[in-house]
Amino acid sequence: MSTLVISDLHVDVLTESGPKEILKGVNLTARPGEIHAIMGPNGSGKSTLAYAIAGHPNYKITSGSVTLDGVELTEMTVDERAREGLFLAMQYPVEVPGVSVANFLRTAKTALDGEAPKIRTWVKDVEKALGNMQLDKTFSARSVNEGFSGGEKKRHEIAQLELLNPKAAILDETDSGLDIDALRVVSDGVNRFTASGDRALLLITHYTRILRYIEPTFVHVFIDGRIVDEGGRELADKLEAEGYESYVKAAAAAVA
Repeated sequence: MSTLVISDLHVDVLTESGPKEILKGVNLTARPGEIHAIMGPNGSGKSTLAYAIAGHPNYKITSGSVTLDGVELTEMTVDERAREGLFLAMQYPVEVPGVSVANFLRTAKTALDGEAPKIRTWVKDVEKALGNMQLDKTFSARSVNEGFSGGEKKRHEIAQLELLNPKAAILDETDSGLDIDALRVVSDGVNRFTASGDRALLLITHYTRILRYIEPTFVHVFIDGRIVDEGGRELADKLEAEGYESYVKAAAAAVA
């Protein structure tokens, strides 16, 4: 059972002109089996939340807490957070020339478990995970993300999710750049991950289209580094109809 708790989180981003505060006190608890959709306009801090939780060095947590099953993550290195059971699917997955998908996946699994998976069963597991994402067996011989289409990158991320089996996952705009067929494949993968009911998921997105295939437990509206509203699926429908303008204006008025 996996619970991710974010408490009064403040985060600065390192810029050329110095630190800039982006997150201004975020509170969110994702319990086992819950899917939390985080929605908001560009520049509202959604990706900053993801990278700060994961431990990106350019995102400095100045105060607050992030725990996974009661274990404080904020003082841990990126790999330590991963071993505690945290997973991040990045908005822009990086290319790793010369490292095959097969080697990357096996190395990651070994690092997380502390021992290498058995070859025979692991090969079958990889083939199944890739097949679920409609990726050919030969995909595992390609260099990680090198020459991948946008859809291939995102489907590969969800294959990782299935194979590494974390306690809690953050998906940063996994629906970005996907056509309708790839969106369905990715959504099916996410739904398989949450089907057991014992893992938590944060789903960061601009749009409601992925929520047609993944049913959120909660929807949170992110504006200017804060959660300013939350609700159920009906809130996503409201955002689809009305956009973020009223929230942006209210935030600007509060600052003024």
